[in-house]
Amino acid sequence: MDPEAVRRSLEPTALSKEVVGPASASLRYDAFALTGVRIDAAEHGRLLCSFVSPAGYLLSGVTATLADQLGSGVFLSSGIGTSGVSLELNLSYVDVASIGEEIEVEGKLLRAGKSVGVVSVDFRKKMTGKLIAQARHTKYLAHCN
Repeated sequence: MDPEAVRRSLEPTALSKEVVGPASASLRYDAFALTGVRIDAAEHGRLLCSFVSPAGYLLSGVTATLADQLGSGVFLSSGIGTSGVSLELNLSYVDVASIGEEIEVEGKLLRAGKSVGVVSVDFRKKMTGKLIAQARHTKYLAHCN
């Protein structure tokens, strides 16, 4: 497992104004959602990140995008050669984050079978450890042989 490879997979590869074409809106949104996310630790089957809650509050769509992207990073950190294709993303929102509050996100590999993998992604207030949101992400892992 190469932490730098995981970091590169999560970093936007182009500025949003440089992204054009049919997928441009989706790519711009992913780049926006990942702006300011720091990878604090990457180890086999676990990814720990943090960021500061943007102006306003942490929106549910941004939380879902982060769960998707960081969940994919967990698969890559576990040595699986693919980040997979989403089958299901389940999110429970239990609290809100204040403006400027530091958020810690921990993704853990729960299972990686022959064709399906599952990760959990927890969003917590860094100061108190209080849970903000919890995601479970199931992906189809198309292994290349």
